[in-house]
Amino acid sequence: ARRPRLPVPSGLPGDPGPEEAVTDDRSRHGGRVRSFPHERGNWATHVYLPYRAQEEFLELLELLVSRARTYVSSLAAMEEFHLSLSQCVVLRYHWIEPFVRSLKERLAAFHRFFCVADQVKVYSNESKTRTFIGLEISAGHFQLLELVSEVDRVLEEFDLPTFYKDPSFHISLAWCVGDLSGRLEGQCVRELQDIVDGFEDSALLLRVQWEEIRCKSGNKYFSFPLR
Repeated sequence: ARRPRLPVPSGLPGDPGPEEAVTDDRSRHGGRVRSFPHERGNWATHVYLPYRAQEEFLELLELLVSRARTYVSSLAAMEEFHLSLSQCVVLRYHWIEPFVRSLKERLAAFHRFFCVADQVKVYSNESKTRTFIGLEISAGHFQLLELVSEVDRVLEEFDLPTFYKDPSFHISLAWCVGDLSGRLEGQCVRELQDIVDGFEDSALLLRVQWEEIRCKSGNKYFSFPLR
């Protein structure tokens, strides 16, 4: 049964103070373009599974990015890694606390689980302003769909867009500005897959245990440990 929509709280706080304001300095993120313009009081919000990269994973990443740069020289390696459980959505400042509280309730029953992320794939965002190389999940899809289902129900409570239909769950490895997927698909992907398949202990390395879910809203982080 659908949960009732949350009532508008009384005595809403105002916009965040200067110490909590979010600024949009494109020089800090490689010239990437926002999917939506920043407005005071609107906080970009994202639910995801964080991945803590081991030294061996970073060695594999270096090999992959080095080879991919022979096709697209502007590729930059990701500095942090995650698997998305939601789109990036806009949340009003005064809804952050009830949103996080609802997520905590929905996700409380989930246990830790494993996925295998070993299939190289190229992605571009909906606005075609960025292109990514990622490792797609080949095992553990069902558990991820269960998580997304609960996250989607929270998003619906706040009239926010739910996750993509039939999502391709993945960990992004590298990115570039613009839609350059045509240069990376085909031969480049095949070469990158060969590197992944031939990397020492790749089967063990790319078997990921998820231990917590996170929500990032503006400059705030919230953690939901899995049981």
